[in-house]
Amino acid sequence: MEKATFGAGCFWEVEAAFRQVDGVTDVVVGYTGGALDNPTYQDVCTNRTGHAEAVEVAFDPSRVSYEQLLEVFWKIHNPTTLNRQGPDVGTQYRTAIFFHSPQQEAAAQASKQKHQAHLDRPIVTEITAATKFHRAEEYHQRYFEKRGLASCHI
Repeated sequence: MEKATFGAGCFWEVEAAFRQVDGVTDVVVGYTGGALDNPTYQDVCTNRTGHAEAVEVAFDPSRVSYEQLLEVFWKIHNPTTLNRQGPDVGTQYRTAIFFHSPQQEAAAQASKQKHQAHLDRPIVTEITAATKFHRAEEYHQRYFEKRGLASCHI
């Protein structure tokens, strides 16, 4: 198993999308990329911790490649909006790829360049080394499944 970590707005939507991918064995929502140890949702929402709402994806590389996960990442959000996805505004909603190896970093950079060629506005996705991932509170895990929902969009 390998890990991939992505921030693409509200982590509930991102989790739901990656759970649909064949070869993904688990998805956990949480916080990463910030300075506070063991942040809570309330901490992250202050925009003072530096954390992004993110998902940590466990995947079987014999069934799905990191590059295929990157394709999902680009499709499920707008990578040209800074600190915003739809109605959600704040640094915790930033677009980010947190790489776990030099190979993931190279793949992320190449994928970003490929997708930039098809967009009129610049991609603002940060590509940075993964740091400690803090699992979000239990009520955030599998949020849609627990409520019988497919998404939070109307």
